[in-house]
Amino acid sequence: MRSPREITFRLRQEAANALLALSSPNKKLQANTPLSLLPNPSSVAGTLRDTDYARDLIGIADQILDGRIPIFGSMIDCGPTIAWRRDPQSGIETPAQYFRRIPYLDPAAVGDHKLIWEVNRHQHLVALAQAAVITGSEVYGDHVFRQLEHWWAENPFQRGINWVSALEVAFRALSWTWIFHLIGDRMSDDFRRSFLAELYRHGLHLEYNLSIYFSPNTHLLGEAVALHTLGRLFPAFPRAGRWRTLGSDIVRRHMQACVKPDGSYFEQSTYYHLYALDMFAIHAVLEDVPAAYCEKLARMAEFLASIVCEAGDLPFLGDDDGGRLFSPYGPRSRFARATLATASVLAGKRFFPYTQRDINEIALWWMGPARCQVSPADSHRPRSRAFDDAGLVVMRRHRIGVLFDAGPFASGSGGHSHSDTLSLVVSAGDRELLVDSGTYGYMDAGWRNLFRGSAAHNTVRIDGRDQATPAGPFRWTDEPQVKLLEFATDAGKDRAVATCCYQGFSHTRTVEVTDAGLSVVDQIEGPGGEHDIEQFWHVALEPRALAAGQWDLGGLAELIAEGSVLEPGWRSRCFNAKQPAAVIVVRRCATLPLTLHTRLRLNP
Repeated sequence: MRSPREITFRLRQEAANALLALSSPNKKLQANTPLSLLPNPSSVAGTLRDTDYARDLIGIADQILDGRIPIFGSMIDCGPTIAWRRDPQSGIETPAQYFRRIPYLDPAAVGDHKLIWEVNRHQHLVALAQAAVITGSEVYGDHVFRQLEHWWAENPFQRGINWVSALEVAFRALSWTWIFHLIGDRMSDDFRRSFLAELYRHGLHLEYNLSIYFSPNTHLLGEAVALHTLGRLFPAFPRAGRWRTLGSDIVRRHMQACVKPDGSYFEQSTYYHLYALDMFAIHAVLEDVPAAYCEKLARMAEFLASIVCEAGDLPFLGDDDGGRLFSPYGPRSRFARATLATASVLAGKRFFPYTQRDINEIALWWMGPARCQVSPADSHRPRSRAFDDAGLVVMRRHRIGVLFDAGPFASGSGGHSHSDTLSLVVSAGDRELLVDSGTYGYMDAGWRNLFRGSAAHNTVRIDGRDQATPAGPFRWTDEPQVKLLEFATDAGKDRAVATCCYQGFSHTRTVEVTDAGLSVVDQIEGPGGEHDIEQFWHVALEPRALAAGQWDLGGLAELIAEGSVLEPGWRSRCFNAKQPAAVIVVRRCATLPLTLHTRLRLNP
């Protein structure tokens, strides 16, 4: 049931959209380049020339010139002329009709809308603009201008699938903002007038289609960030003042309401935490924000620094949708490093031992060489601790790092949570040992439920049922009750105990970590009669049997679990990609209570 307030909001929204659809573009808008609040592109280019980062970026730009665009960690061949409304995998193309009439959630009608939208974020055009600035070559900028003119012709205002999601409009508006900042001085007068008119229309669409009731999560946050950016950087736009105020108000309220006191983001997903941190950070670059905002931003960075492995790779807990606010190319293992470097420059505190390469990826473009040359003092040391609000326990002993998911599903529908309660993710130094299987995709129900189900995580499944009931791709019902019972750390070991109760069963897991490895004790209680109990261990390295129930993990460690067998599984390192993987499984048909013992022993 929708509240009268929401109904009124939606009616006004649709009335505004109808009027906007009939409006004409304003071709008299003005703006100066480069944009004054962002670093001068020539100073950034001068810093980057002859660096490995620049060479890699130019290599990506050259591929884009050839019609090959990196999407979700793979290369999509879009050809010389991009079909902007066509799914590049299925070949399904949708018409340029009024955006509310596009059934974007029906794969049979539109294909995979996320693949379509990722291309239409135009982040590949930003890469071309960056290459144009670094090299001075006109070929990159000319390609950007041709693609934009083609896009305007194929995607009239509020017509087609690329206007359906306000978040996608926001991403595209941010990309166009960067394009204007970087190579706006190369635009002809006629092109500039058309460009500013279309960018302004993006702002109008955002203003009247904010996801206040539809998706008040990273969708609304990203839309507000983009709306504020337009208002802040284009003060001559007629509605700039309102956009700046409205966008800033939403971002600050979101920071206050959706970032928990321990610094974790409310969606209970490590990747969405990274996503949100980038969004909050760019807002802090462009706007004076209060001290409370800066403090929470720092806490978000501390949380991220605590959960990455020694090399900075981000472990997956919950959904990974494959997107990124800025610079979505290059090794995904660097994503968290670049975000932590940016947060460190912003906060004046070094949250992670980042390198100049990490600075080059985001911070240098956002804040410029002078600010990025200042070396913040170290303020964060990885240590064992419990993030009580997130329900996540981090245990670090010498070479070993353990994440123990001892918290509930996310609030509301838990849309980006997985059935991974009491799961573990384990690394040794910069090497993965036990991993989360990832996300893979959203729209295929079978694969969606497989990757977010309990069997895809290092936890226990009872009678073949997940810890909650999936109800559509972004909803759970009957969520478990989860509680962290104990956490202690001393010179000898870390110890954590948590319990998960669902469907009449109780699963209590005790994890102890020392310098030599870890031990896990699972205690399952429940109704009488026999029950099928399964315990899963998803390993990053191909295991080799040493003896019954004993497995060598790439020479780094040994996993010892009585009665375990090796079975095929799946892993998704990036959205829209999956690969076969190994999983070690313990199966028992037993009356309860039942206790299972597992050890992971590091090799010297």
